[in-house]
Amino acid sequence: MQAYERKQLLERVEREGATVGADIPDTIEVQGEEIDLQQFVFEIKRRETVPPGERDRVEQAKRNLRRERLERLELIEEGDITREEGEELAQSIIGIDRALNALESLGPTDLEREQQAQQAQDRKRWMSFLKKALGQDDDGAARRGR
Repeated sequence: MQAYERKQLLERVEREGATVGADIPDTIEVQGEEIDLQQFVFEIKRRETVPPGERDRVEQAKRNLRRERLERLELIEEGDITREEGEELAQSIIGIDRALNALESLGPTDLEREQQAQQAQDRKRWMSFLKKALGQDDDGAARRGR
């Protein structure tokens, strides 16, 4: 493969929006193990949240996919491969990115939990303010002799 062909493949893989319209591969070999990637992602995405028992499995899958992506990217950058092999690697990397995007978007994440907690605190503060403003707080009632 020529240097300019490598550069084109690398640019395509790193392009923002490269995963738009891309499919998650049915199966993929990660760390020498065949994985039904599409089925795994759809099974996890079907739920609204990741159950605590599945969270470790999902995090491990994401780590393995990132590692596999990096290895495939290095093969394109430095490997002795043909143009066709490079094309296949680029397509598989885009598919891995698509799967990672789907897995990353699962909720609720820690940030979402923090936001929910913040909103609950804001509501408490607001209710406390309203009670004080309307003279319904316990301290105000005691001062008026009630």
